[in-house]
Amino acid sequence: MLLANHAMADATPVLSTAKTADEAGLVDIRQLVPDIAEDIKYAGSDNFVGTPVDGYLAPKCFLLRPAAEALARVEHDLRPRHLRLQLFDCYRPARAVQHFVRWASDLSDQHTKAAHYPDLDKSKLLGDYIAPVSGHSRGATADLTLLQCNASDTHCAPLDMGTGFDFFGPLANTDSPQATPAQHANRALLRDAMAHQGFRNYAMEWWHYTLTPGPATDTIYDVPVQ
Repeated sequence: MLLANHAMADATPVLSTAKTADEAGLVDIRQLVPDIAEDIKYAGSDNFVGTPVDGYLAPKCFLLRPAAEALARVEHDLRPRHLRLQLFDCYRPARAVQHFVRWASDLSDQHTKAAHYPDLDKSKLLGDYIAPVSGHSRGATADLTLLQCNASDTHCAPLDMGTGFDFFGPLANTDSPQATPAQHANRALLRDAMAHQGFRNYAMEWWHYTLTPGPATDTIYDVPVQ
C-alpha cells in the first residue's frame, strides 16, 4: 500500500540513477509466469486516488529478479491446489509515491472515501497511512491476494479477505479481530504460501508482502512502469 516499509528506518534510501527497467534490474513477472493474474490498480482509476497514478504507463508488475523468481515459486506452489495469486501492485516508482502525498494533502478531494477510508478523516491519512517513501520503490514488495479456481482451473475468483485492496482502517490489519474466522483463514492461507518462499507480511495490510532479506535495501527506483 502506501506506508513506508518499516525496513526503511534501517537506512536512508538512495534514489537510483537507472532510467529503464533493464538498467534497474527489474523483471516483468510475466516473463516468468506468462499467465499470472494481474489487476494493477494504479495503472487505471480503480484506486484510492481515483485516477491513473504518475509513473504507471502500463498495467504491469515489475520486481527485482530475486523477488520475481520467489513470487513465481509461490505461484508454482499454489497451482496444484487450484489456487492462484492476483497481483495489485509490485515495484512502485518514487514519483507515484509523491502523487499519493499530493492527493493526501488535498483535503477537498473526497470522492474515493466511501470505498477506501469510510471511517477515517482524510487528514489522518498523511503520516499515519501515507509516507513520502515506500518500500515498494525498492523492487521487492508486492500487493496481492489469492484466487480460488474450480477443479478444471477454467474459472477463478478472489477469496474473501474482509476488505478490498488499499482499504484504510483496522479491518485491513492481517490479524484484525474485526475479520471473520473464514476471512482469517484465507489471510493465513496467503501468508503461509508467501512465507514459504521468503516473503514477510506487513501486519497493517493483509495484502502487502516483502521478500526478506530483500536485494538492494538502501536503493529506491523511479523508473516508469511501461
